[in-house]
Amino acid sequence: MATLTVWKFDSSDGAAEAEQALLQLQKQELIKVLDAAVAAWPQGAKKPKTKQLHNLTGAGALSGTFWGMLFGLIFFMPLLGAAVGAAAGALGGKMADVGIDDDFIDSVKSQVTPGTSALFLLSQDAVVERVKAAFPGGHAQLIQSNLDGEQEAKLREVFAD
Repeated sequence: MATLTVWKFDSSDGAAEAEQALLQLQKQELIKVLDAAVAAWPQGAKKPKTKQLHNLTGAGALSGTFWGMLFGLIFFMPLLGAAVGAAAGALGGKMADVGIDDDFIDSVKSQVTPGTSALFLLSQDAVVERVKAAFPGGHAQLIQSNLDGEQEAKLREVFAD
């Protein structure tokens, strides 16, 4: 079963710094990273900068489309006009079908704010306590949503290249 976790950091560069810790955890087989992305929101910026972490992921990685849509729902929807309302509703429905519901999106949206950053991680077999302890400063906050096997398959189907 895959787990989508969001690790929030209290600085805009904390999530990027966690990348090295994840590489070490993978080598120790304490986590299997399927895909990862970072949202860094510098203080004073209108929106966060986002990037997919390709060097952490293997053949099972999702397309950039998934991360773009997820980040769009979380960070950019208020910036879009009413003309895209119907498309946004359909997108939200697809995300809910794969286990990413409004509560999860609202939780991330309310907690990842200017001056913070977040590591979005699709993983398997994580030893959560060891993962948290390995992050620089140990001040990561976990926001989690588990995907069952069927939801993971739907996620891959919906966002296949």
